[in-house]
Amino acid sequence: MSMTLPHFTHAESFRAFRSDAPRWFPIALDIARGHGLDTSAPHVFATGTNLVVGLGDKLILKIFPPLLHAQFVSERGSLAQLAGHLDLPIPEIVAEGTRDGWPYLIITRLAGTLGSEVWPQLPEDQKERLLRQIGETIAAVQRAPLGPLALIEPRWDDFMRQQMQGCRARHERLGLAPKFLKGLDDLLRDAAKLIPMDAPPVILIGEYIPENFLLACDDGQWSLAGLFDFGDVLAGWRDYDLLGPGAFMAAGRPGRVRSLLEGFGYAKLDYALKRRLTALMLLHRASDLNSHICIEGWQEKAADLIELQELIWAE
Repeated sequence: MSMTLPHFTHAESFRAFRSDAPRWFPIALDIARGHGLDTSAPHVFATGTNLVVGLGDKLILKIFPPLLHAQFVSERGSLAQLAGHLDLPIPEIVAEGTRDGWPYLIITRLAGTLGSEVWPQLPEDQKERLLRQIGETIAAVQRAPLGPLALIEPRWDDFMRQQMQGCRARHERLGLAPKFLKGLDDLLRDAAKLIPMDAPPVILIGEYIPENFLLACDDGQWSLAGLFDFGDVLAGWRDYDLLGPGAFMAAGRPGRVRSLLEGFGYAKLDYALKRRLTALMLLHRASDLNSHICIEGWQEKAADLIELQELIWAE
């Protein structure tokens, strides 16, 4: 068997390679052994974007294909920059290197239960409690100094303008209903005024979603226990990071929406803020309303984008 990582020019080819663990798992173990690490209890993580292997219960090896080198730069830079700035645990970098042009990180493995395994079964008061903690965590990350992350690409103004230019085509392709597409041009005109392009940037993780949180339970109360996956970090306007929890977790429930925003630092949810958040939701790099809005029957409950923003950001 070849112990060389191949070169891919297309993401689809890489995804097929990633899903065929026997082709790359021995190389991952070889990398770990090269750093003198214990490989007696490895575990392949089937989900995720890159090649990820757990080395016992203490370490994780993440291998990035060259075509996703930007994710490596983002992850390494974010973990280094946020170290010591958060009360919530994040992975620490233990080692790094390159194998056949593929950069990799060896990081500490956090303790806790994956948020997506717990969130659906939680009672409403605990969901509100966690969303407040998520809002507080987003604010804490954004208080950390940018450091070298200020230079990360794409730059916020370029990114937003590109997203605005491709917004209609994206949502047409993803099958957004015509009644929502109808109001898109008006929303984009508002977005150009509502979304700051040159305000002081902050660290944006981009994916505060249950799959990237670890939770812990103490005396029946669940709390945030860890945050991981920093491969899509941007530097830009602070509200952008409210979209993950807003779409995936708040579900248009007034108590949840209020808890998230108050934890983040917003005391008032006015029309301008709702409008800005809705615009950012459509402009997010992962935006797909049909897949991401977790309000049951929302397509029938809202007649247009104005009603949809009131439904998502309910008071």
